[in-house]
Amino acid sequence: MRVLLVDDEEELVSTLAERLTMRGIDAYWVTSGHAAIELIEHENFDVAILDIKLPRMSGLELKRHLSRRKPNLKFIFLTGHGSEQDYVEGSAEAGNPYYLVKPVQIEILMKKLTEIFQQEGNS
Repeated sequence: MRVLLVDDEEELVSTLAERLTMRGIDAYWVTSGHAAIELIEHENFDVAILDIKLPRMSGLELKRHLSRRKPNLKFIFLTGHGSEQDYVEGSAEAGNPYYLVKPVQIEILMKKLTEIFQQEGNS
């Protein structure tokens, strides 16, 4: 599985990518929406893990851009500003139940990635 991580907190996103790599996930990371759009033009990913609060382009805006270019791309959203209302609104707009609060536990993220991978196998 190839995963693209997008978060403006470089230490967090690089560490998360490293932890995923140690678990057998092919993980790439960038720190901006524009970098993600540029990277996805040259690389294919199964899942994009996006921070909701990115500078200059929200995670939901980025999802729309990436979905137009790669319609089969799946998404997981991360937020450091989690509340039940944020969860409900974010999940509704994101169109999926993959909305996690930071700091995300790697076991929970791996479980979500496994769910996505299993759905792909059943599609």
